[in-house]
Amino acid sequence: MPKGVPLPENVPDDGLTTRQRRNAPVLAVHTGPGKGKSTAAFGMALRAWNQGFDIGVFQFVKSAKWKVGEEAAFRALGDLHTATGVGGPVQWHKMGEGWSWTRKKGSDEDHAQIALEGWQEIARRIANEEHRFYVLDEFTYPLKWGWVDVDEVVRVLRDRPGNQHVVITGRDAPQALIDAADLVTEMTKVKHPMDAGRKGQRGIEW
Repeated sequence: MPKGVPLPENVPDDGLTTRQRRNAPVLAVHTGPGKGKSTAAFGMALRAWNQGFDIGVFQFVKSAKWKVGEEAAFRALGDLHTATGVGGPVQWHKMGEGWSWTRKKGSDEDHAQIALEGWQEIARRIANEEHRFYVLDEFTYPLKWGWVDVDEVVRVLRDRPGNQHVVITGRDAPQALIDAADLVTEMTKVKHPMDAGRKGQRGIEW
């Protein structure tokens, strides 16, 4: 283990070895009203990419026209992996495009149905262990709005096979998801430039 990594305060009597406990798959939730939920998730994904993990990113709310800087960076990292073998493969999918595995780009189909189709595809990939690290960006909103069943999501994530890490971002994470997660961080806003009337800017918001 790298120097400086904190050690657990308590070691449970669960019959697992230190290695088994350390390598257990993680379900993380980044929620709360503050800035940085997605940013933190993509920072974790960078670490996973560096370990050679297969990365799958699924954005549930942002428009297809919204080009976040992380998308460009991760697509470049995916290209680097393809060309040199460094890091891991990367896939990036956006609901605003009708999902890139369908032919529904630009579809006027109801957003709830598109979100549900996105979750169903993710559940299929989890069952098949297609990625090692998943970012479900702003996925709490389809859960909050009732577009995707929370209990089903919790069941699929709880019972996922292999060693697949999942990070979910968004405000108002449902309690059932928080209870199921291994790592929960709540971003609390103390100050924000928009409080002073300043708009988002390059290099900070995108």
